[in-house]
Amino acid sequence: MEQSLQEHYAPQMVCFGCGPANPKGLHIRSFARGAEVVAEWQPETYHEAFPGVLSGGIIGTLLDCHSNWTAAYHLMQRNGLSAPPCTVTADYAIKLLRPTPTDAPVELIATVVESQDDRAIVEAKLIAHGKVCATCRGTFVAVKPGHPAYHRW
Repeated sequence: MEQSLQEHYAPQMVCFGCGPANPKGLHIRSFARGAEVVAEWQPETYHEAFPGVLSGGIIGTLLDCHSNWTAAYHLMQRNGLSAPPCTVTADYAIKLLRPTPTDAPVELIATVVESQDDRAIVEAKLIAHGKVCATCRGTFVAVKPGHPAYHRW
């Protein structure tokens, strides 16, 4: 099985959304596909806000973590690094466009729309049953030594 960005670069990370080492986490698995980073994730009933509909908080976590990895991978590629810099969320905004059903996997697609030396702005969408259910736009920044997240992966 192909390794995700998270499994390859941060196998010991415990982030709730994307940490492979968190036994109670969501285990988002992001994959670089050209200019996009994609993921597929299967909701469970305990992720629901009400029967059949995914919680907005879970949607926010999915889009935040997936977008963060999109930024980190982009900065790694752009700067010719052997591993992605550790990035954190500076800001992000989620738009919930329609209820997200939980009866099938959701798809996450993210792209970098702007970048500078130590940061990238990412736009992402969450799709279920072929319809965009939520979107995200956020800024993700590579942290420097001394930041509490610097060694998280």
